[in-house]
Amino acid sequence: MSGFAKPLKIALLLAVVAGLIVVPMNFNRYGLFILSQWAVMTIAAMGLNLTLGYAGQVSLAQGAFVGIGAYAAAIMTTHGWPLPAAIVVAIVSSFAVGWVLGYPALRVQHHYLAFVTLAFSTLAFLVFRNESWLTGGIYGISNIPRPHIFGLATNKPLPFYYVCLGSLAIVSVAVWWLIRSPWGRAFMALRENPLRAQSLGVDTRRYTLMAFAIGSALGGVAGALYAPLTQYIDPVPFNLSLSLDLLMMVIVGGAGFYFGPFLGAMIAVLLPEWLRFTEGYYLMLYAIAVILLLIWSPTGILGILDRYMAARRTKAASALRAVAKSRLETAQ
Repeated sequence: MSGFAKPLKIALLLAVVAGLIVVPMNFNRYGLFILSQWAVMTIAAMGLNLTLGYAGQVSLAQGAFVGIGAYAAAIMTTHGWPLPAAIVVAIVSSFAVGWVLGYPALRVQHHYLAFVTLAFSTLAFLVFRNESWLTGGIYGISNIPRPHIFGLATNKPLPFYYVCLGSLAIVSVAVWWLIRSPWGRAFMALRENPLRAQSLGVDTRRYTLMAFAIGSALGGVAGALYAPLTQYIDPVPFNLSLSLDLLMMVIVGGAGFYFGPFLGAMIAVLLPEWLRFTEGYYLMLYAIAVILLLIWSPTGILGILDRYMAARRTKAASALRAVAKSRLETAQ
């Protein structure tokens, strides 16, 4: 059975990718908007998963970095710059600010670090709202254009959905490579035991800063896609609630699991839409479902699957040991 496990996983992944490409062709505008939002939020949640799930650094500022990327894209594209240039600026600015924000993580941990990132999130929201000469203040920025990719317009919902999906694919491959590189192993060592990691030669200072910076940069990428998706931004979407939503996506999906952000973003973005048939009760049912899940499995949905697979491997290993022991006794 183990020989078929890897081909089965690859086939399942290809089927999901094919479904994400083909099935939305029959969706209406709102359905395509929701799927595009899922792709954008997944990118932001992947960044937070690097910071929190793999490096173990608590952050309540991811929504602020989405806002930085969104305003960078909105300001530049409304002044004639192409979206790829705006994405580069969003990545660089978010990376730089995230690097600076990582310095408090060198001195404080856990809930103290959460308070520091919470303060930064509040500061970013106040800048978005009050610096109207740059951000438009409470009136926001409207008429944000969508890009032309290889000469093809993406003004309609379906082409821009493919832009979001393609961006998610690129980020997914990059994150897959990163967590399997020496950097990813250093992040996990930092999460499990910083003192032991330092004793083994891991530069905990540098990797802590890199965890914040790379995770923040992915938040900037998500923001740079969010601006042309909605074609209008103001400060309200980038308040603390967005950071909390992204934190919930990571925890519900499974912090420290590669596919955790995909699943968590699907639940946070799509589940409320699926529950709208309950009318005024859908948010209540959504909240109850999330609370019950976290009570039953604090490690998220993929944590349940991980425990099941671990129990199955343990059972199989015990069976093999029992067979080996019986053969040894028979031979004696």
